Amino acid sequence: MEYADLNLSHIISGELGHVRVRQHVNPLSSSFSVPARIPDWKEVFRDPTLPLMVDIGSGSGRFLIWLAKRNRNIGNYLGIEIRQKLVNRAEHWIKELALDNLHFLFANATVSFRQLVVGYPGPLMFVSILCPDPHFKKRHHKRRVVQKPLVDSIINNLAPGGKVFVQSDVLEVALDMRNQFDAESDMLRHIDETDLSMLCDKDGWLLNNPMGIRTEREIHAEFEGAKIYRRLYQKRTS
Repeated sequence: MEYADLNLSHIISGELGHVRVRQHVNPLSSSFSVPARIPDWKEVFRDPTLPLMVDIGSGSGRFLIWLAKRNRNIGNYLGIEIRQKLVNRAEHWIKELALDNLHFLFANATVSFRQLVVGYPGPLMFVSILCPDPHFKKRHHKRRVVQKPLVDSIINNLAPGGKVFVQSDVLEVALDMRNQFDAESDMLRHIDETDLSMLCDKDGWLLNNPMGIRTEREIHAEFEGAKIYRRLYQKRTS
């Protein structure tokens, strides 16, 4: 119901019909090791100089579609998703809604994030990693999306004042992401240090979602009674 006003088509012809995908994939597989082709940003976005938000692991895409529709002249949105079928369907919805500030890419963020954002003409102002695949088994932790190289790429390419938002309904995963971004305190500050209106619980997790809309995973997890663990960082301006 939170996405009802998007009026997205449920019946799509051809292969894009009832999209069934694997919930978890191995990003270390050789099939995901090829860097994504860099788009011609002038063809992708009406104004490629607008501030950019990148959602790593964009899933179905509804979360970014909702944001892009409400901020058509304010910013551009890029969804990076490792499951091709979800990207295909999301691109169909973009055409359906005639959104010229949103694009989805089939890519492995670990491999392609830096090269995708380094050539973007405008400033990278926001990066989100929301409820990523947990890869629970210890031997699979190396498959988790938040690894030191990606953290470094995000921080190095984020514009001063830009933000990084991470969240998970799995405490272990949330702590892992938190520890990695907290370790970059010389470059990042948590948002409650710069904005006193952003309240945290006693453990330092944000009490409220700052985005204005929940992701589908977030909705499902909270419906099941799970807690969402959130952190929002801002890059230092000096």
